[in-house]
Amino acid sequence: MVNLSINPNSEIPKFQQLVDKVNNALAENKLHEGDQLPSVNYICQTYKLSRDTVFKAYGHLKELGVIESVPNKGYFIAKEGRKVFLFLDTLKAYKEVLYGEFVKQLNKNTIADVHFHHYNIDVFKKLIQEGKGRYSKYIIMPFEHDKVPEIISMLPSEKTLVIDWNTNIEGFSNKLYQDFGQAVKDALDEANHLLSKYKELVMVYPEFTNHPMVTVDSFNEFCKTNKYTHSILTDSQKLNVKAGHAYFSVSDRMLGEILEQCREKKLEPGKDMGILSYNETPMKKFIYKGISVISTDFKLMGQKAAEFASSDINMDFRVPTKIFFRESL
Repeated sequence: MVNLSINPNSEIPKFQQLVDKVNNALAENKLHEGDQLPSVNYICQTYKLSRDTVFKAYGHLKELGVIESVPNKGYFIAKEGRKVFLFLDTLKAYKEVLYGEFVKQLNKNTIADVHFHHYNIDVFKKLIQEGKGRYSKYIIMPFEHDKVPEIISMLPSEKTLVIDWNTNIEGFSNKLYQDFGQAVKDALDEANHLLSKYKELVMVYPEFTNHPMVTVDSFNEFCKTNKYTHSILTDSQKLNVKAGHAYFSVSDRMLGEILEQCREKKLEPGKDMGILSYNETPMKKFIYKGISVISTDFKLMGQKAAEFASSDINMDFRVPTKIFFRESL
């Protein structure tokens, strides 16, 4: 018999606690397809709950397809399944590629609840606290903040996968990440034959970006090694696109501003000036005859995340970063 006791002092409604208990028992293989759940009367008497609370919980589980009722017999587990907590920062174009592939590759008995923190530490903490103990797997996209490691450490390490950023969180070995440092320098080295025709390289790193600073360090190192005149633009209001300059933007918003100024000043990317963007999106290969991009493989990241969500494996995988050459350089 599975323990369905609830905490009367919790902020989580009693019916939801009961729903979570059943889902957790499924995730931990304590319940299986065809198993009979306790009767409504038994739960009311044993756990001191009202009939309305139990009926509401069982009704919700039926709507989810987790249980089914058989007249004159009771309630039974209808199917086995995993419930996964997918926690992303924002849903930008390249994250849609990750998410689309993740959903596509999930086993049919695995359901993902998707949430977004938008780099807000209070939202990040609240949703992880609310999700703790309610899912079979947790896939978390963190960000740079002192409290992030401590918050993620509230989750069971063997069930949690940290993706996108290789954040050092003690006790967590499951990682699926991209390299924002050396891989970027390697890509710039590969583009050196095209960058050399420009008299100055400008990295566009606006004040509102959350892109890791290590990419700026790699850009500076590349430019110093190759003796390029270079600068870092951190004030979005001071963007002034000039002929003979190449612009490396980590922000798609600023990419749009660069292209707008190119049109106003009649500068053609790849001839009059150069553009290199970060993160591949489906449209970048078509804009202005194609925008050159440094990007990790978000499709592969989605596939590997789905593999972790759908099976009992450990994962420590660095997704490769590549450069895609198009006419903007």
